[in-house]
Order: sequence, then C-alpha cells, then structure tokens
Amino acid sequence: MNHKTLQIHPKDNVLVALQDLFLGDTIQHKDLQITLKDSVPAKHKFAIHELAKGSLIYMYGGIVGKALSSIPAGGVLSTQNVTHEASDFGEKLGVYHWEAPDTTKFRDRTFMGFHRPDGQVGTGNYWLVVPMVFCENRNVDIIKDAFLEELGFGKPNPFKKMVRELAGLYKAGKKDSFESVSVETLTEQREEKLFENIDGIKFLNHQLGCGGTRTDSQALCALIAGYINNPNVAGATILSLGCQNAQSSYMEAKLRLINPDFQKPLIILEQQVEGTEQQMLTRAIKETFIGMAEANMQTRKPAPLSKLVVGLECGGSDGFSGISANPAVGYAADLVVALGGTTILSEFPELCGVEQELINRCVTDEKADRFATLMRLYAAAAEASGSGFDMNPSPGNIKDGLITDAMKSSGAAKKGGTSPITDVLDYGEYVRVPGLTLLCTPGNDVESTTAMAGAGANMILFTTGLGTPTGNPITPVIKVSSNHKLSERMPDIIDINTGFVISGEKNIQQMGEEILEKVIKVASGEEKSKAMILGQDDFIPWKRGVSL
Repeated sequence: MNHKTLQIHPKDNVLVALQDLFLGDTIQHKDLQITLKDSVPAKHKFAIHELAKGSLIYMYGGIVGKALSSIPAGGVLSTQNVTHEASDFGEKLGVYHWEAPDTTKFRDRTFMGFHRPDGQVGTGNYWLVVPMVFCENRNVDIIKDAFLEELGFGKPNPFKKMVRELAGLYKAGKKDSFESVSVETLTEQREEKLFENIDGIKFLNHQLGCGGTRTDSQALCALIAGYINNPNVAGATILSLGCQNAQSSYMEAKLRLINPDFQKPLIILEQQVEGTEQQMLTRAIKETFIGMAEANMQTRKPAPLSKLVVGLECGGSDGFSGISANPAVGYAADLVVALGGTTILSEFPELCGVEQELINRCVTDEKADRFATLMRLYAAAAEASGSGFDMNPSPGNIKDGLITDAMKSSGAAKKGGTSPITDVLDYGEYVRVPGLTLLCTPGNDVESTTAMAGAGANMILFTTGLGTPTGNPITPVIKVSSNHKLSERMPDIIDINTGFVISGEKNIQQMGEEILEKVIKVASGEEKSKAMILGQDDFIPWKRGVSL
C-alpha cells in the first residue's frame, strides 16, 4: 500500500482512500496522475478513469454498483451517483483448487476445553435456563435473581453506587456536588464463585413461542435444541407453559435429530402441570442447583485445534473492513480449516454479488445448488415484502464508505477465507462436517450470532469498523477492529486491532495468526473477550419474516 490509496484488485476501476484526501490533490496511480474533483474522506472511493452513466463499478474484481450519472476521473463515489448492481449467478463452474496456508506454527497446538461425551469440545462450561414461550420470561427472571449473586456470577454494576451517592447528595441538599460523582471512583468487589468450573448460568429470554406462525415456533425449537447441544453448554433448564405453539416435545425431537447420543442433564418443567408458580420455581431451582453441582465436576483438558468451530461475523462495517479486519479473520479461518476445524459464514444478504465465487468453491453440485436456492428464496422474500438486499447497508455503513450492498458484501465475504465450502445449512440446522459451512441467517448482527451459536459455534470472530458491543450468552465473541481510530476510541469493546494493515505496519498473514493466537487463549479460559467482560449476552431468534 502507498498509505494514501489502494486498488484492491487489478480489475477495479476505483481507488479506496486510506486517509482523508482533498479537492485538487494529485494522486499518482501507476502511470496516471489523477486530480481529485472532490474531497474524498478516508474509506470512500473515487474513479480512476471517467465513468459514463450506466458504467459498472468494479471492486475486489467484481461488480459492486452502477453509475447513475457521469463520474469524472478523481470524482468521489456516493449514493447520488452510484446505485446497487451485482453479478448474477448460476451453476457451479470448474473444479476448485485450494492452496491452504502454512500451519506449521499451530500444527501441534492445543486449547484447554471441556470434552463432551459426543466428542464435541466446549470453550466454556455454562448452564442454560430457557423459556419455550415468552409467558415464562418472568419466571426465568425470578430464577436469574435467585442464582446470579448467590452463586457469585453476578456482574458488579458500579452505576448503582453512583445513583446511590447522587441520591444521598440530593437528600442532603448538595446538588452543587453532583459533578464530583464519577463512576470511575466507584468499585464493587465481586463475590467468589461457588462453582469454580462453571463459567456462568445464562438466561435466554425472548418474545416468541406462541401467537406467531407455526414455522417461527418450529425454528425457535430447533434453535433452542442447538443451544442445548452446543459444546459450551453443560446442561439446561427449560420452562414451558404447556399450551404454546413451541412445544418442548418438538424441541426434544429436534435435539435427538441433531444428536442421537445426547447425554447432558436436561430439566424440562411445564407450569400447567406443576401447579402453582411457587411449586414450579422451587423444583426448578433445586434441580438446577443439583445439575450445576454435577456440571462443576467437569474440568478443562487439552484438545486439538480441530475441535474449534468458529463463527465468522461482521457488524458496524466500514470502508476498511473488507481490506483489513475481514481478510485477516479470513486468514485465521483458513488456518482453522487447514488444521481440521470448522468455520461458519452466515449473513446471506451480505453475500450478494459474490454468490458465483462461493458456488464455485462448494465441494459438490448439491451443496452449490442448495446455496443458490436459499439465496434466491431469501432475495425473493425480501422483494415480495417491498424490500431487497440492496437496502441492507445502514446509514453508518454508507457514511463510512459502503454505499451499495454489493460493495459491502464483497468485503464481508472475505471473512470466509478461501477454503472449499463443505456444507450449506438453513437456519436452525447444526454443523455436520469440518471445513467451511455456509449458514442462512439475516445480516442483523445479533440474529446472525444467535444462529451461529445455535449451529454449534464454540467461538465467534466479529469484525467491526464503526464499533458494536455485540456478544453471546454461551459463545465467546472476539471483536476485531478494522482501523486504529475505533480501537483507540472504544477500547472497552475491541479485542484486536487490524488497523495495522491499513497503516502498512503488518500484513494479513501476521494479523490472521495473531487472531488465532487470541482464539486459543480465550478458548482455553486464559483470557476473556471484551464482550464477555461486559456481560454482553445478546440473544435474538430470527422470525422468518424479512430481516436484512
């Protein structure tokens, strides 16, 4: 990189500004001198040559847009002069040949995990409490209040003491002293955990289970089954009302379908059978405590890196995400696959325009056809509702240089690395084979991470250029920044900074290896990700309507 601009692919007819550029600046690109016709903020793009109205815009070697009007050489691309355009896709072409990365540094490495009877290995050891229907949310909250602080899992809230001090000053008539109160000066000691080998008890409240479509309830049952089967979960307590669409019996059937050899402790209580609320809660709390005491007997033991199942996510993306954080995560993903592990690439609306590349990477025609079918069905459903994949970019994406969905997607797909695609799953299905799996989910960050954990991910790598605190109740989420400014501005949510790629201080391979080193430490319980420290337990099941 020349540290001012970047042409990502030789076929591209635009350059990416790596720093703020200004009207009248002269940019040297190969044998061309380009005079900027507009100021170009960092992360945005400008034309190398004049682009006539209707001209296709190329980035990453593929189509990412179309000119709505003539754009002069040195003219900035914007939503006023560029619209979404993407390549079509068809059948699988050719035979894909993969050049795997060198895994010498990691070949004999292990992580310290929790070995389950079915052969899966967890990076954590959690107990779950889940309602089958929203009617049980309050009962779940009662159990939560009873367990968290008493067992030492409660997260200190320094803001409570802050409000307490403000209230004291108010009562004393000392309003002028409000400014002296600072949360940084307030500390609370966290109690020691009772169960030292349990990483937490997690509560997955939601607003589904009844009143919606049967399809949504069935999808919820499959998702809950996936969470219970996730290797990071030691056991679970399920609260059911009894009459809802999302029947616990259907969830159990999905669980047995995923794992016929399921052996974890599973407590299922139905309020309409148990009697009074107090009777049900008393039984739930006693049996949950006994189950947790049993789960506490499990300890971490060495496991090969082939037992890693890594979800790949992006959110709050910017114009640097596709050239720093996403390719670096993609390199780490390729390392995991080359070591015999599993990776999951989701967010189908953010694979728009790169479908043919992914189709060609599928190991069989059947996998390729299933991916193409799921993409077309999803796109058609979006259009039928009056939306479309072209509406995926958020105001923040656009402000920071991602002005079309194809432009955003071309960079987002880099998280998946370059390995062959060994499987394609619909929402609610569970990983079946090692290698790179495509999982149909929305582009919504939390709906996607929720689905990947439900598909068996025991780690999630999450890239961001704008900053987002997203986490998951059972699967560690490692946050990867695309740029220095974000890492400096929001250090409380960022684990790894790939801005060094933009500044030219490190390359993609170096950052990818650093990311895998971080994965090993977090997977072993040696470190916690920032999302874990913050207690960011996001859980949103996908209602199979349109979510982009």
